[in-house]
Amino acid sequence: MDVTKSEVVTADPNREPGTTGSTGSTPVPAIELVGISKRFHSRRGVVVAVESVDLTIGEGEFFSLLGPSGCGKTTTLRMIGGFEEPSEGQILLYGNDVVGVPPNRRDVNMVFQSYALFPHMSVFENVAFGLRRKGVDTTATKQRVNAMLELVQLEGKSDRRPRELSGGQQQRVALARALVNRPRALLLDEPLAALDLKLRQAMQIELKRIQREVGITFIFVTHDQNEALTMSDRLVVMNAGRIEQLGSPREIYERPRTRFVAGFIGTSNIITGTVREMTGTTAVLETTSPDESLVVADAHDAAAEVGKPLQITVRPEKIAISSDTPAAGRCAIRGTVSEVVYLGTSTQYAVRTTDGTELLVFLQNSSDSADIAHRGEQIWLSWRPDHSLAIAVDAADTDVLDQEAV
Repeated sequence: MDVTKSEVVTADPNREPGTTGSTGSTPVPAIELVGISKRFHSRRGVVVAVESVDLTIGEGEFFSLLGPSGCGKTTTLRMIGGFEEPSEGQILLYGNDVVGVPPNRRDVNMVFQSYALFPHMSVFENVAFGLRRKGVDTTATKQRVNAMLELVQLEGKSDRRPRELSGGQQQRVALARALVNRPRALLLDEPLAALDLKLRQAMQIELKRIQREVGITFIFVTHDQNEALTMSDRLVVMNAGRIEQLGSPREIYERPRTRFVAGFIGTSNIITGTVREMTGTTAVLETTSPDESLVVADAHDAAAEVGKPLQITVRPEKIAISSDTPAAGRCAIRGTVSEVVYLGTSTQYAVRTTDGTELLVFLQNSSDSADIAHRGEQIWLSWRPDHSLAIAVDAADTDVLDQEAV
């Protein structure tokens, strides 16, 4: 008798997660995407939503897909969940190819932005819905539902209807309903988007706590960089259907590899200059005066060459402001303060340099940091050379940079 993909995926429900079915000892990733692409056909032609994505997600990871609207992150999540089929490529769930397997046979659950709770059912019945459909007995259903409500801190609210709950509580019900079936991976499609800022920030911490307690793989889609940085073990930044960069939150923020990532994750200053000299992997850029200095400690990945344009990025919080010439060995550039904005915990300074570039500086506020610079004042900006990061230039930008360097 032939064995279908559905039967392969669910053939051994007692197999330990993260191991192969044959030996029980060889670890495999929770989810693998191999050359996944998705094309939609419309009256205007073919739209490429996802293009040649390769991705490996480990068991128990909190993994985020981050990017602007239309970058392909939700389409990728829906393909993992089985709500869209890829145009090409493989989707492996613990080593099994699930392309063509319907969503209810993939052993993953999905939490949507709208929550999709049943308004006529109580909290308990909403969470128990999937168990009842599977024929789980009443005693086990009650135990599992109550355990889930305790996990999401909704014990005592099991008799309430969704309309009697706050947005954050409704989101927790949706989580409990998805987790009570004990999926091997949970897919979350911007589940916090409808919440106000303060509640969204609180739920970010709660989601991470829940994920650690249940120990399963979470794949989280968001366009909010703060959400991704707060919760993720690793994340990818997507743009135009492709992965721009993959890494830990610290790696993505501290060492962006492209201009897109530098601009999308946090606030970043972009400086364009011409390489004056190279010493090993250290690049020195041309400046408008001899007492200024722009040095990039490691320009190897950006393929820097003498006489060629180079883009560097430096984060606003890495920059210091002073009225005196900075110490030798630091990057240093002159400018005029064009705007000062008080933000409570920090103050933002907009500074226009002598070549017309506008840079932002964030300085943490403290008892002795008031009035460090005023609008219209000429100052020095300085930072460590290892905080200057050379970034890769897209082919489409090369001609523009060459013109700027002339």
